[in-house]
Amino acid sequence: MMYIAPPPKPQETPAHTDSLTQIEKKSTPQISSPVPNSVSAGADTLSLVKFGTNFSNFANGNEKLIRIESDEFSATFSSKGGKLIKWELKQFTDWKKERLVQLVEDTKKGDLNLLFSTTEGKIVNTGELYFQTNASSSAIITNDNSHTLEFILPISGTSKLIRRYVFKNGEYGFQTETIFLDMQHIVAGDEIQLVWEGGLRLTEFNSVDEAGFAQALAYSGGELTTIDAASIGENPKSNFSGLTNWVGTHNKYFGLAFLAQEEKSTGGYLEGKHLPQPNQGVKEIYKIALKLPFKGTREEKIPVTVFLGPLDKSVLQSYNADLDQMLQLGWAWIIRPISEYFIVPLFNGIHYFIPNYGIVLIVFSLIIKILLHPLTKKSMDSMRKMQKLQPMIAEMKEKYKDEPTKVNQAMMKMYSEYGVNPAGGCLPIILQMPILFSLFSVFRSTIDLRHASFAFWITDLSVHDVLFTLPFSIPLLGTNEISGLALLLGITQFYQSKQTTTDPSQKMMIYMMPVMMFFLFNTFPSGLNLYYVLFNILSIAQQQYINRSHKDEPLQKVDPKNRKSSWVQRMAKQAEEARTGRRKK
Repeated sequence: MMYIAPPPKPQETPAHTDSLTQIEKKSTPQISSPVPNSVSAGADTLSLVKFGTNFSNFANGNEKLIRIESDEFSATFSSKGGKLIKWELKQFTDWKKERLVQLVEDTKKGDLNLLFSTTEGKIVNTGELYFQTNASSSAIITNDNSHTLEFILPISGTSKLIRRYVFKNGEYGFQTETIFLDMQHIVAGDEIQLVWEGGLRLTEFNSVDEAGFAQALAYSGGELTTIDAASIGENPKSNFSGLTNWVGTHNKYFGLAFLAQEEKSTGGYLEGKHLPQPNQGVKEIYKIALKLPFKGTREEKIPVTVFLGPLDKSVLQSYNADLDQMLQLGWAWIIRPISEYFIVPLFNGIHYFIPNYGIVLIVFSLIIKILLHPLTKKSMDSMRKMQKLQPMIAEMKEKYKDEPTKVNQAMMKMYSEYGVNPAGGCLPIILQMPILFSLFSVFRSTIDLRHASFAFWITDLSVHDVLFTLPFSIPLLGTNEISGLALLLGITQFYQSKQTTTDPSQKMMIYMMPVMMFFLFNTFPSGLNLYYVLFNILSIAQQQYINRSHKDEPLQKVDPKNRKSSWVQRMAKQAEEARTGRRKK
C-alpha cells in the first residue's frame, strides 16, 4: 500500500507520513473546510474516517469505462479514479503472438493515480474515488487529430479536482494535466504526487530473462539514478528531492515514464520488489512517483507527459528529454558509446535496405569482421609465429629443465631475434572486447529483433531457438530444450580452437571451451547466437586463408638494427637485472 500510517490525532502537529513517497504535511494548524450538504446522505462512517468530509461522497459510485483508440494504442480509462486500466500497443503482440501487448498490470485494476494530503489529516489516493465524466464510451483518433478526455471531482460549488488527458495520433503516450480549482483550503502541504504502483505487465515467454532487464529509473540534472531488485526478497527504495526531469520503469522491451513539464517537479520516488512466480519464474515490480508542486493558489494546473511504449531509440529520442537512457546498451563509460553511436546506427542502416533481420545479421557480421580484420590478422600472425617457435621452445625447456631462469632468458632472446611478441596474440583480442561487449548488449535487448523470424527453425530472433526437445531436463541447464545455434556455436568454437591451439598443456581447453560455450549460450536469444556463429565461421575462414598464405614462409630472424623489444621482453629484462643485482649484494 502507498500509505500505511494513520492520520495525526486532533490538536497535534501533523507528523511525517511513512508512505510510498513520504508525503510531508505542513506543521501549520489545520483549516476546517465546509462540509457539503450531501455528506450525511451519501457517505458512510468508514468513508468519512478514511477520506474526510470533502471526499467521502465519492467513495461509492458507478464505474464508467472509456475506450480511446489511435494508430499506435488502444486504451481503456475508468471513471473510478480517472485512471488507466488497460494500454494495448497495436504494433506489438505478446510472446504467443495471439494478443496485443498490454502493459497495465491486471491485478491492480488500474494505475496512474494522484496522491496528496488534506487539511483534515487524510491521505487521498484518487484511484479509490469515483469521478464524473461526460465522455462517450469510445473515441477513435485518426490522421493528425487529437482527443481530450476529462474526469471531474465536484467537491463543492467552486472546488473541483479535474484530471484531463490529451491524446494525439501517432504517439506512444499522452499529456495529462491535473487542475485544482479553489482547493487551497482542502489540499495540505506543498506537494502532490503522480504515482504508478503496479509495475509493468510481463510480456515475454521467459520471465527470468525479462526480469533481468527490469529497473526503475530517475533522471535529474544529467544524472541517472537506478534501482534494481535483482534477488528474491530485495526491496530497494530511493526517495529524493529536487528538480527531476523524469521517473520511469521498464522491462526488457517496453517502458513507462512520467516527464515533468515546465520544470514543475520537486523530486521522485522509486521502489522495487523481486517476487517468485510459478514454474521457477520471477517477477520484478517497480513503483514510481513524480513529486509535483502545489502552491496553494486558487487555480493550479500541473502538466505531465506520460510515455508508455516500446524501448525504441528513435521513439525515445523524439521526447528530447534523454529518455533513451532507459536503453540498456552496456557500461556507460566505454561500452554504451560504441553501442549507441556505432552498432545501433550501422544495424539500422543495413535494415533500411534489407527487411529480413536474419540476413541483416549476416551482412552485419561480415562488416564487423572486415572492420576488425587488421586487429584479428595481427593476432593470428602472432599466434602463427608462436606456433613455429614451439619446437625450439620445447627444446630449450628440455635442455634447461632444471634451470628455469636460463629458459626464460633464452626464450626472451629468441623472441627478440625473431621479432615475436608473446603478448601479440592477446592484445588485439583485448582491443576487440569493447566492440564484442557492445554487440552482446545490443542484440540481447534491441526490440527490432523481437518476433523477427529468419529461416528454418529460427522463428524469433529475440528468444532462444529450439532445434529439438529432450524427454528429460539437462543438469545445470535446467531445461530440456536444445538450441541448434548453440550447438553450431560449440562446433565452430571447437574447430577454431583446433586451428589455433598447439601447446600440449592447453589441449584440454580445446574440448572444454565448446562445451562451456554451449551451456552458456543455449538459452540466449537466437539473434545473438546467430551473430556469434557467423563470426566464428568467418574467423575460421580468415585463419585458414592466413595459414595457407604463409604456409611455406620460413621464420626469419630480424635484423639487429631493426629490433624492437616488446613490453614483455623489457619487463623480463628488468626482472633479470633485479635478480642479478640482488645476487651481487
